[in-house]
Parts: sequence; structure tokens; C-alpha cells
Amino acid sequence: MPDSQTNSAWATLLEIDSADRGRRPLHDRLTRALRAAIRDGRLATGAAVPPSRALAEDLGCSRWVVTEAYAQLVAEGYLLARVGSATRVSWSPQTAPARRRAVPGPAQQPVRYDLAPGLPDLRAFPRRRWTEAVHSVTGSAARYDLGPPDPAGHPRLRGTLAEYLRRSRGADTQPGSVLVCAGITDGLFRICRALRAEGVTGIAVEDPGWGRLRDAATSAGLRIQPVGVDRDGVRVAELDRTGGTRAVVVGAAHQFPTGAVLSPDRRAELVRWARTVDGYVVEDDYDAEFRYDRRPIAVMQGLDPRRVFLVGSVSKTLSPALGLGWTVAPPALLSVLGAANAVAAPPPVLDQLALATFVDRGWYDTHLRAARRRFRTRRDVLVRELAARVPDGEVAGTAAGLHILLHLPAGTDTATVVGRAAVAGLRLVDLDAYRAERAGSPALVLGYGNITDAEIPPAVALLRAALDRSPPAPRTAGRRGRPTR
Repeated sequence: MPDSQTNSAWATLLEIDSADRGRRPLHDRLTRALRAAIRDGRLATGAAVPPSRALAEDLGCSRWVVTEAYAQLVAEGYLLARVGSATRVSWSPQTAPARRRAVPGPAQQPVRYDLAPGLPDLRAFPRRRWTEAVHSVTGSAARYDLGPPDPAGHPRLRGTLAEYLRRSRGADTQPGSVLVCAGITDGLFRICRALRAEGVTGIAVEDPGWGRLRDAATSAGLRIQPVGVDRDGVRVAELDRTGGTRAVVVGAAHQFPTGAVLSPDRRAELVRWARTVDGYVVEDDYDAEFRYDRRPIAVMQGLDPRRVFLVGSVSKTLSPALGLGWTVAPPALLSVLGAANAVAAPPPVLDQLALATFVDRGWYDTHLRAARRRFRTRRDVLVRELAARVPDGEVAGTAAGLHILLHLPAGTDTATVVGRAAVAGLRLVDLDAYRAERAGSPALVLGYGNITDAEIPPAVALLRAALDRSPPAPRTAGRRGRPTR
């Protein structure tokens, strides 16, 4: 491929189909536009595409949108990415079949240390107790338990979850209002389908926030409206400016990725908003069991169970491999929610019964107590190492959950930091990956769930080295230095 930069694709016109807005996520529409530009020759073979941060700024979107599009086109053979070099077009009409077979994807380095968020301590999965629970229910399950599953979930697990959520999370729930699902994303997709059936056309999401929740809402046919987050949680006042939006997804107990806790005033304000607009709140309770400076905060669903959905899972407490979660729904919408995705199968019945046994015998509470002690210590180690090795950074977020937010000095090129760390075997995630609309102040989201205490010091040392070797980001107006939304 040519080394000349004169064939750069910076000025290429991308025809992003606005007619698909609301039906296709932006990263999918950008992928289609880039693919079309390559196939019709507007992007020639060897042309360098813009850096992801620059193109995101030009398009007014998050860098995650661009990196997702580039990654998809690399996988399809249209682009070639190499460490330390520009990403270039690798497709041409003459060589397309052979090139798609021959073009390698990005070089994958073995991960030595994992500071990415999203996983619990997989080493601590209670294998013996879970095996015992599975063995017990396999031998004792009634004949009818082995037949077609109840779409709402097995009655025994629904009863167990209702009791657990009442005593541990302060929920206002009965077995009939609990539906078993495959996880929080599955639960949100079903809720959005039900809301769509009730005439809701748009839903507000926290920005920054977990991208899969946005994708679930978009897939269900709802229009997405990002709403900012500050130290008191979601900015409820912005909901009045969202143009008819009647639903919102919030992380009340521990917002991802900022780590903010929704303040009591904001909770009351949010419930009042839902009543005023005849709308609904979807409470994402994904890792609320882990609070280290005090007891876990109760769910806001108890403030108004007629307006608040509650979704949770065991993905952050046990393992995402189990695929077990729950949705607590307002009574008036139970039938609509049950019919929202009639073809979706519930989790396997024996797995549901195993979870019910695991909770009923007290093993789940025991596991959570041990996990809290472990994660409290691990978070302390990480904060201490960051204070010693990255004194110019600022740790943010409540002492809770499985991640912290590390704000870096203005001008830090976090994309370069993440890339250099990956070459050294350290997995990091840029806060921009979770921003829906635009770039903001530089920060990293550091997870400590799937790393041992002993691995944290060398991991932070690699982070320090990546920061030292990374040049500051170009001083482009509006790209960096704004307050985090």
C-alpha cells in the first residue's frame, strides 16, 4: 500500500442515510456509508481513512460509533488496520475475493492484565455450590418441570426472586410481577417492545452509558434521546426538553460508567416527571449489591411500582455465562410485557431452579458477603496504586460496583493510551466508548472485577508507561476539555 498521505480520505463525502434514523443505529449507518464509498471508488485502494477521533468530531458523534464501523469493515476485508500506522482501504474490484481472504485483522496481543469493566471475579465463581444446586434440582425436578417452560419463568424462581428483592433491595414486588429473562439487555428489549405497544415512541438514556442498552432500545424500535449525568445522577430537568419522551433508563444505585448515585431529590423528581408525562422509569440495578462505604441503597422502584420497571441479573454477581436475569414490571403492563416478545425462550428451567436453590439455601448471600469484602480490598489497592503512580489523575465515582472512573489531564490522548497499553498486554477502556453524542474530558473506565489484587500494581505500572509514551491530543477546538456529560 502507498505511504503517501495525499490520498487520505479526510474530505470524502459520506452519504449517511438519514431516512434510516431510528431504525438503524448510527454505527450501522456509518458502516454502510463507508462500505458504499469504498465499493464505488470514492475511497481508492490504499487511501487512509480519518483517525476515529477526527471523524467522530466531524460527524458530531461519539468515537465509539466510528471505531465500531471501522472494526466491522476490517472484519469484512474493506479496511486494513496496523498498529502504529493509519487504517487504509484494502479492497478493490479486481482483488476483492482474494484480498478479503488474505487481509488479516488487527494484531491481537495476549491480555496479561484486564482493567476493562463489565466482568465479576470469574475465578471466584462458586463452582462447588452451583454444581450441588444443579445436581439437586436435576434429581428432584418434577416431571412437568421438564416439559415446555413457562414464558414468564418458573414459579419457584419468581417467588424466590420476589422475596429476595423485597428483603435485600427494598423492592415492592410479588411473584406475579417478576418475569425471568436472560439478562438486563434482554429485559430492557422486552420492556421497550412493551412500551412501544403502549404508544411510547422515544426513550431517554444516560450519557455516558452502557451502549448495549441503547442498542436494545433501538432494536425495539424506540427513538433514543441521550440525557446528561452529573455527580447527582441523571439530569432530570433535561427530560422536559426531550420532545415528547415518556420513558427513561437510569442506573439509580450506581450509574455506569460515572459511578454517580441518584440523589434523593433526583429520585423524587424523576418519579414526579413520570407521573406528569404518563411515562415510565426503567431502573437498571446491574451491580447495586456492591457498596463499600455503607449498606446498598434501596431501589427506587419502591417509590412507585406503577411507574418504575426494575431489571437485574446475576451477570455481575455470579457470571454472565449463566444468562439469568429478572424484570419487575408495573402490574398494569404485565400482560403487555409478556406478549412483547412471544418467540423469545426463557432461560433453561433447570438453570432457573438451580438459581432458586442457590438463593433459598443462603449460598447467594454468603457469596455476596465474600465478594463485597474482596472487591472493597481490591478497589482500595487500585486507588492506592493510582495515587502513587498516576498522581495527575483524579479518581471519581462512589465506593461501589466493579469499576472506577479515572479523569486524566486535559489534552491526554486516551485513544493512544489505550492502544499502547494493549500492545503491552493491558486492557483499558476509554470513557469515550460509552458516550453517545460527543467527546468530552479525557478519562478511562477501569474495572477491577476480573483481576487479582497482586496483578493491580504491575497493571498500573503499565498504565503509567502508556501515559508517559503517549503524546498529548492535538489542540482542536471542542474536542477535549469540556465537562463530562
